[in-house]
Amino acid sequence: MIFVTVGSGDFDPLICKMDDLAPELGLPVVMQIGRGEYEPKNAEFFRFAPSLEPYYRRATLVVAHGGVGVTLEVLSRHIRLVSVDNPDRPDHHQDDILSHLHASGHLLWCRDLSRLGEAIRQAHEMAFVPFELPPPAVHFVVAEYLDTLASGGDAAAVARRYRGAQLSPEDFAGDV
Repeated sequence: MIFVTVGSGDFDPLICKMDDLAPELGLPVVMQIGRGEYEPKNAEFFRFAPSLEPYYRRATLVVAHGGVGVTLEVLSRHIRLVSVDNPDRPDHHQDDILSHLHASGHLLWCRDLSRLGEAIRQAHEMAFVPFELPPPAVHFVVAEYLDTLASGGDAAAVARRYRGAQLSPEDFAGDV
């Protein structure tokens, strides 16, 4: 099955395009359409669900809007992902993460809806690089910040030191 999701918002152009493509894809298509106005005619659809897990389990491919939450959910499950950023989002924040994950081989980034069918075909043949979430380390930074703040130290210096850093728990081995 191909599962399409747009998250909690709407992305009617993606849903319309997938509805047009659905009859020729050779697999059932199920779409989560969120608040969108367009209702698919060639695929099963729903607006929201308590969890997308049952759909992820059935999917051999996910086509999704470029939201960070759904992107990380799908990649952490090692499901093939074609991600389409929504150009209607005012800040284009999806471009940065999708660009990085595409360049790393974790997903296929479709920047042009007119090429979505081609991207889906390519995704079925592509060897994706498995994505692993890095172990969390933010709690160490928060603890140091709060300790510094409570002791009257320069908490802003703590924030500056870690801004933009990629950290792992090993970076705090002496603090554990």
